[in-house]
Amino acid sequence: MDLILWRHAEAFEMREVESDLERALTPKGERQAQRMADWLNQRLAHSTRILASPALRCQQTVKALGRKFRTVAELAPDADLHAVLKAARWPDASEPVLVVGHQPTLGLVAAYLLSGAAQPWSLKKGAAWWIRRRHREDQDQVILQAVQSPDCL
Repeated sequence: MDLILWRHAEAFEMREVESDLERALTPKGERQAQRMADWLNQRLAHSTRILASPALRCQQTVKALGRKFRTVAELAPDADLHAVLKAARWPDASEPVLVVGHQPTLGLVAAYLLSGAAQPWSLKKGAAWWIRRRHREDQDQVILQAVQSPDCL
């Protein structure tokens, strides 16, 4: 199974809106989202299931892909890492899953899957971490397939 964790792109600060869920992407964030969407669209399978937080900044980030997606309340800011894994159906989903969400949750998910401990790893704004579960030599393995930042595109 492939699980792609995509942190929302750069958003305006909280002081500019009344609710954290209403924070929109900055112009830089819009460019970051589009660059990463272009990179992802070249690599994602057509069968990829796409899940996004209800926060405006995540909705704007995922819309740059131009693909159908599902908004999942359990992916809102401060989501529990196990709720993210449940929504993604990790590790048993038959299709790749792209999750568009927030820090610190996505960093905790990446750390948990790759090291076995929920540690405060940081994903850059707009970056994607591609994690793969595979079966090799009679054992399950979790590997880091790719990490990409919009600043490097």
